[in-house]
Amino acid sequence: MALPELESGRLPCGSMRIEETAVPDAYRIMPKLLTDPRGSFHESYRYDLLAAETGHAFVPRQVNYSASSRNTVRGLHGVTIPPGQAKLVSCVRGALLDVVVDVRVGSPTFGEHVTTILDAREGRAMFVAEGLAHGFVALTDDTCISYLCSTEYVPGTQLDLRALDPELGIAWARWLTGEPVLSEKDAGAPTVGEAAGLGLLPTYAQCVSLYGRGSEGSRRAA
Repeated sequence: MALPELESGRLPCGSMRIEETAVPDAYRIMPKLLTDPRGSFHESYRYDLLAAETGHAFVPRQVNYSASSRNTVRGLHGVTIPPGQAKLVSCVRGALLDVVVDVRVGSPTFGEHVTTILDAREGRAMFVAEGLAHGFVALTDDTCISYLCSTEYVPGTQLDLRALDPELGIAWARWLTGEPVLSEKDAGAPTVGEAAGLGLLPTYAQCVSLYGRGSEGSRRAA
């Protein structure tokens, strides 16, 4: 399968390029690959560069992995605030279509989403701030995704939303080669609209306060 390439970013960062997406506080991270006859090397995460370019002080507290067969859809997932959870997501085996949805009530981009191809060969990653929902579809068998998480798992704080909600306009069908494979929990999750009506979603004000950047929201730290 031919995978579309991202346009060149505008934020040179030495060992990686970081660019904000159409969803504020969701960033693409594109590492510089160093290659030789043995293979390749790249830095997948740098605290200083990420903080400088995004204003988010991201310190991993837990690392998770999941392996999925082709056409598996996981998500949309988030963590309630409090405690909230930011993630740095990368693909360490295979390839996947990564999806981030703005579910922060009151956000200027509420309900909008951004998609990015992540694959083990390129090392591309996504930084997903607290309050955003995340999901993906596996494009190959035995696709393995890595999550660096800013908080440890706290039972009862998971936010599950219906990934295949047509109101979100996510083009899952373009990437599926068969029927989507979902867990029972994900298939039965509420839509974003239903979750908003039940008061389950974080507010934009809560998230901005958590980010510690006042009314600037998605602006980079000075």
